[in-house]
Amino acid sequence: MRTKYFLLMAAVTLGLSSCQKEFDPSSYAPALNIGGYNSAKQVAAANLAAYWAFDGSLIDSVSNGGGTNTGTSFGTGIKGKSLQGAANSYVLSVPSAKVTGLTSFTLTEWINTPPPSNGIVGLFSLSNKSEFWGNIEVFVENGSTNENGKLRIHINKGGDKTYAADNVLNLFGKWTQLAISYDATSGSVKVYVNGSRVSAGTVTGLTGPLAFTNSGNLVFGTVQFQTNPSQTTSTGKQDWASFLTGQIDEVRLYNKALSDEEVGYLSKLEARGK
Repeated sequence: MRTKYFLLMAAVTLGLSSCQKEFDPSSYAPALNIGGYNSAKQVAAANLAAYWAFDGSLIDSVSNGGGTNTGTSFGTGIKGKSLQGAANSYVLSVPSAKVTGLTSFTLTEWINTPPPSNGIVGLFSLSNKSEFWGNIEVFVENGSTNENGKLRIHINKGGDKTYAADNVLNLFGKWTQLAISYDATSGSVKVYVNGSRVSAGTVTGLTGPLAFTNSGNLVFGTVQFQTNPSQTTSTGKQDWASFLTGQIDEVRLYNKALSDEEVGYLSKLEARGK
């Protein structure tokens, strides 16, 4: 009888064990909360003017406007897929009224690219159809290294105004979030890398609300005059300019200058795939 009893108890225990689910610690973990947000889309959501996830598509998900590809492809991104650049390759996109009407702005994007070796590398452009530089033109200067990244930000307001950020560290060779803002109230330009501010200042003649003129296409992967044909009547292709051969991902444009805290929250959330 004792043998039958033990066999019965073993069968009951085995049956109960087979009904139990395997313990999953992650199911008991608290939801990610960074600054009160659990997703990047929640940060300054009301101020988002344009957003390109490049997750296998060239669409601005705010306006639903598409893009035209020349030679680019998609690769693995910081979140999903990303835009993969190449020599003589770029994407053009028609900007929405929310973009051309910006008076202040914050541009955020993730880049994963080698340092420039054949000329300046354009990261973002809101073209100006009659000026040398775009209404917004962001590029990395030739000769930049991880010890001395040289960022150039051109902003057009009654003529070209240039903000230079030198000695920016660790821009190349891995996924890095870059953020640039202009605040119409203070006239301040700020540059952030991976959520931390690395440069800030003002530019002579650049104050008050922006008022872009002769806005043309948005350009990803080069500066405005390297496309074929050029996006501006002012100039054509230049030997000292080149193309992004790395990747761009998660490009967001806001209609205000985000706070330092908001830029930091956004960087941390996107880095976690949120």
